[in-house]
Order: sequence, then structure tokens, then C-alpha cells
Amino acid sequence: MSGGVDSDFVIIGGGIAGIGCAAGLPDDARIVVLEAEASVGYHASARSAAIFIPAYGGDEIRRLSALAEPYFESPPDALDTPGLLSPRGELLIAVEGEEEDMSAVLAAAPGIEELTVDEAVAQVPILRREVIRRVCIEPRARDIDADRLLHAWLRLARRRGTTVHTAAPATGLAREDGRWRVDTPRGVFRAPVVVNAAGAWCDAVAGLAGLAPLGLVPHRRSAAVLPPPGDLDVNAWPLFGSVNETWYAKPLAGKLMVSPADEDPVPPHDAFTDDMVLAEGLYRYEQAVTEPVTRVEHQWAGLRTFAPDRVPVVGFDPRVEGLFWLAGQGGYGIQTAPAMSRLAAARLVGEDLDEAWAALAGRLDPARLVNAGSIAGGTESR
Repeated sequence: MSGGVDSDFVIIGGGIAGIGCAAGLPDDARIVVLEAEASVGYHASARSAAIFIPAYGGDEIRRLSALAEPYFESPPDALDTPGLLSPRGELLIAVEGEEEDMSAVLAAAPGIEELTVDEAVAQVPILRREVIRRVCIEPRARDIDADRLLHAWLRLARRRGTTVHTAAPATGLAREDGRWRVDTPRGVFRAPVVVNAAGAWCDAVAGLAGLAPLGLVPHRRSAAVLPPPGDLDVNAWPLFGSVNETWYAKPLAGKLMVSPADEDPVPPHDAFTDDMVLAEGLYRYEQAVTEPVTRVEHQWAGLRTFAPDRVPVVGFDPRVEGLFWLAGQGGYGIQTAPAMSRLAAARLVGEDLDEAWAALAGRLDPARLVNAGSIAGGTESR
């Protein structure tokens, strides 16, 4: 590859964002995806609770989720896969001192229903009755088959001619004669447009082009897989946890995944758990249930990357030509992926958007971070 490979788009990042973007671009576009790891979807995309909760997140996230929901329910024929959602439900528990927090949740999300303690215990038999003050359920919460979505998009992109290179981290990024030159250990790739979909590394990729960061910060989220408590069948249980998201538990292939719901800022890296953070989260979980934690079978951590305003970043960088951001999905990357893919592809090719999509695009545009002075400035890469 010493002479370089030319294309219309180079997408840096082979997670759900980058692969979804490739699948959403026009059939005749020449697309290269560069993934730093040995396989696609290695980091945040493979380490998500992957549940669709309509009321989760701020206003922009809820709008994206509403736009993504029909896609999840009935994927387009080109994806050649059945619906990607399955029933789950989300049970939220308020202990002493959290009663008003429950009131706020119920007021903010009309679809959520308050339950009695008996009704909650009927759904999750290990709940400790005496600590529960209030409880509610979000019946519209559903599991997302994130792996099936990622690989369906990957197959579709490849059928349309997209080339995916793994073990190909970007090591240089420069604008030359109206095109970007992307240097990698796998060779040189050129295109007029580069899509920065590198997850926790998005600011680092921009730095290769001489641009100051937008202020994206990765946050660690940990999880432990436990054997089924009391040898119970947990498969039909809802996701359940604290109304203030200090811990949650979710059935996973007959076992129980428990997270301390940590959100500690960390540098971009191949995330691993902090034993103390995990232990504290498991302790909080144990206070709400009757079955103690006897064994941790597996544990892991992933990175949830947020912009300073906790709103995703989708659009062209105003400081330099042809650099497109698809970043800052936080903990909502899987849930919003179909809408983010659709919006990114539309903006990349200059498609006219209807009023609802156009308003959302304005809220997600990276110019808001540059114009707000959240970054120190930057230089255009020549």
C-alpha cells in the first residue's frame, strides 16, 4: 500500500458508530473503515448493557431514541435481520431518602408506572422488602441485540464495497491538495472527508490534525457477572436498580450482570475494572437484595465518552475542511445508533433534512462547542 488508497470517505473507528455510518452512506460511495484494534466493536460497542429505554438521557438523547425505535423494531430489508428488540422492562427502586427522586422520575416520563412492593417482588423475588419505599417500572424498556446490529451493518457495508482494515490505528492526519491523508501501520489512505468515529480517542484523532480537543472525556463503567442468585431462573426478570443509578442489575444469559453504575473520568485506554469501585457497587446491590454475592464469575469495564454538555457531536468541524465528528455518544451509543447513523450519513452527503431532523442536527453540531469557547482553539492542518 505504499502508494496509498483513495476513497470518498475514510472512517476512523470500527465501533457501532463507524460501522453504522458506513452502512448508512450511499451504495456507490467508496468507503474505508480503519479500526485500531484487531476486531471491530472491541471497546464500548462490545461492553454495553445494550438496553433500549425511551426515557433515558437528556432531551437530545430521547429524541434520537424515538427516531431509532422504529428501525430497531423493523430493520430495513437490506439489513436482512429480524427485529432487534426483545422484552425486558426496567424496575427502579427508591430506598429511604429517595422518595422525592422517584416522584421526579414519574413526572418526567409518562410511560413509567408505579408499583407496590408486592408487585415488584413478584417480578424480582430477591428484592429486600423492608428497604423499599417506592418502586416503579418502565415497561417499554427492551433488550437490544447490539452484536447482531453491528454485524448486520458490517455485512451490508461490505456488500456495498466498504473495505474494513483492522489493526490500523491512525498515526498521522494531514490535509493535502483538498484531501485528507491518513497514515496507519497498514498504509496510507486518502479521501476528501474523514469521519472521526474513534470513540474515547476522538479528541486524540483531532489532535493528529493539529486541532485542539472538543473536550470529550471518557468515563469508566464497570460490571460483574454473578451466578444466578439462589439458583433462580432470572431470564424473565427486568433490569432492576437504584432510582438514582448508584447500581443496577440485568439478566444476562441466565446469569446476573451487576454494575456499580460508576462514571469515573479516565484517559482513553483499554478499560479495566477498579476492584474497590466494583466492590462498593456490589455492596450497594447487596443492601437491596436477600441473596449475598458469593462469587464473581467475570468482570469488565468500558468507556462512555461525553462532550462537555453531554450531548453527542455530529457534523463537520468548522475549523478545517472535510473533518466530520461522530462522537460523544456517552452511555447511549447503542440505543441511538440507528438515528446517529442516519443523521451522520445525511449530513455527510448534504441531504436536505426535514424540520425535526434539521433541528436535532443543529443541537448536535460540533460548532456549538467551538463557538461556546469550550476549547482553547486550534489550527487548521495543511
